[in-house]
Amino acid sequence: MPSLLRLLTIVGILCAAVYGGLYSLAHFVQPHPRQMSVFIPPNKLLETH
Repeated sequence: MPSLLRLLTIVGILCAAVYGGLYSLAHFVQPHPRQMSVFIPPNKLLETH
């Protein structure tokens, strides 16, 4: 039984660390918007399905 509790404690700590990391990334890191351009060949515009 003690080894089960140790395993569950380690898994809980790892889950809390991952959750804390995701929370901090979501709330404290702001993305920088940038322009994006995609080249579409002219023959793709003329195709009909």
